[in-house]
Amino acid sequence: MRLTFLGGTGTVTGSKYLLEHGGRRLLVDCGLFQGLKQLRLRNWDDFAVPPAEIDAVVLTHAHLDHSGYLPRLVQLGFRGPVHCTAATHELCGLLLPDSGRLLEEEAEYANRHGFSKHRPALPLYTEADAKLALDRFVAREFDQGFEPIPGVRVLLRGAGHLLGAASVRVEWDGHALLFSGDLGRSQDLLMRPPLPPEASDWVVMESTYGNRAHAGVDPLTAMADVISRTAARGGIVVIPAFAIGRAQTLMYCLHLLKEQRRIPDLPAFLNSPMAADATHIYEHHRAEHRLTPEQCRAMSGAVRIVNSVDESKRLNELRMPAVIISASGMASGGRVLHHLKAFAPDPRNSLLFAGFQAAGTRGAAIVGGAPTVKIHGQHVPIRAEVAQIESLSAHADREELLAWVGALPAAPQHVFVTHGEPVPADALRQAIEERHRWPCSVPEFRDVVDL
Repeated sequence: MRLTFLGGTGTVTGSKYLLEHGGRRLLVDCGLFQGLKQLRLRNWDDFAVPPAEIDAVVLTHAHLDHSGYLPRLVQLGFRGPVHCTAATHELCGLLLPDSGRLLEEEAEYANRHGFSKHRPALPLYTEADAKLALDRFVAREFDQGFEPIPGVRVLLRGAGHLLGAASVRVEWDGHALLFSGDLGRSQDLLMRPPLPPEASDWVVMESTYGNRAHAGVDPLTAMADVISRTAARGGIVVIPAFAIGRAQTLMYCLHLLKEQRRIPDLPAFLNSPMAADATHIYEHHRAEHRLTPEQCRAMSGAVRIVNSVDESKRLNELRMPAVIISASGMASGGRVLHHLKAFAPDPRNSLLFAGFQAAGTRGAAIVGGAPTVKIHGQHVPIRAEVAQIESLSAHADREELLAWVGALPAAPQHVFVTHGEPVPADALRQAIEERHRWPCSVPEFRDVVDL
C-alpha cells in the first residue's frame, strides 16, 4: 500500500490522502484548501494523478476542508463512487452546491467591481458542478465494512465532531491504516464523543489543537458576558459560524441563555438558510447527538431565520441590540462579510468567534488584532470588540487527542500527525513520542510512504 499526503499537511485545510494498492487508487477525503493565498492557489494546480484514474473516494465528514474539492475532482474527470455516512451525504447536499454558488457569486462580484487580478475572474467550480458531484455519493452505515476497491476493506467509526463524522479504518492483506478524521470532544454540548480507535498498524491523526487545551471557561458564561456587555452599549454581536455544526451549537447556547434569563431579551438572527436546513438534519440522526426532539425544536426557535438577500441586507440597518449568526466561521466568504463591513467599524458592536481560525483567514487576522481587514477589495477598520470562545470548538484538544490515540489496544508501527498548523502538529508528535515511545512524524505536502 502506498500513501501520498496531498493535503492537510502544515495546515488544517485541504485534507486529501491518496492510497494505491493492486493497481487501484482510493482517495480518503477531498478537501478544499483555504486561508493563506499560497494554499488557496493549490486548488488550481494539476492534481497529483489524473482524477479519471482514481477509482473511489471515502469521506470522513462533510466540512469543506474535507469534501469541498469534490466538484473540482469530478469536473476534472473523476467518475467513481464517493463513500460516506448517510448524514455526511445529506450535509454535503447542502454544503457543496452552496460552495459552488458562493464561488460563482464571488467571481461575478470581482468582475463587476474590478478588484480581481484575473480578467475575467472564474470560479473554481460552479453550483452545477457540485450537483454533478453529488450524483456520485453512496451512503454507508457506521461499523459495517465495505470494499471500495478490490482487496481493500473500509470501516467507518463514529468520530463525534459533526453529524456523520467518521474515523476511517482501511484494511488490506492483514494490515490496517486508521485515519482519525476530525475528532470531536468528550463533553461536547451537542455531539456524542468519538469512539475509541481499533488496533491498527499505522495511524494518520489530526492535530488542530495539538499544542493547547481548551480553556476551562464555561462557554455559556463567556457567551452571556459578551452579549450582555454589548447590549449594554447598544451594540450588535456578529458571530461568524460554520453553517453546519457550529451554528447549531450557538443556536442551542442562545436557547439555554434565553431560557435561563442570562442575557437580555434581544432579537437573534440566523442569516444562513443552509444552517436552517442543516438543523432539520439533526432531527433525522438523533443517535449521533445528545439533543431530544424537544431540544432540537427549541434550538430552532431561539433565532429568526433570514432567508432572502433583501432580508440579509436589512440586518445591516439594525440600530438596536441584537445577535447575528452568519456563515462562514472563519470569515472567509458568505453573508457574514457584509455584516463585518457594516458593524466592525463601530466600537459599540462585538465580533464573537467560536472556535479555531486557520492562518490566512480574515477570522485569524481579526482575532490576532489586525486594525483592518480587506473585504471585497476594501480595507474595513476593526473597531468593534473582538472576542473568541475556543471552548465552543468542535475539535478535541491536546489531552483529548492524546487520550484517543492512547486508547489504541496495541502499539502502532507509526503515527503520522496531520491536519494541523506546524507548531501544533509538531507539539502533538513530540507528546506522542514522549508518552508512548511510538515512532511518529509530521509529513510534508506530497510526501509518499510505502506501508
